[in-house]
Amino acid sequence: MNGADELIARLSAGGVEVCFANPDTSEMHLVAALDRSQMRLVLCLFDGVATGAADGYGRMSGRRCAP
Repeated sequence: MNGADELIARLSAGGVEVCFANPDTSEMHLVAALDRSQMRLVLCLFDGVATGAADGYGRMSGRRCAP
């Protein structure tokens, strides 16, 4: 297990079910860890889209996002 796997495991344990991301080449370990996990990954083409999609998901699902 590497740091990316540990991060995803702790996020999952904390109740995070979906990750909206716009990964670059430096985040490939994180994307690979998400692929091995049960967490749903939603890839976005732009950072603004990722934040807007996460905000909309949180509002529609009624789940409170972390501050």
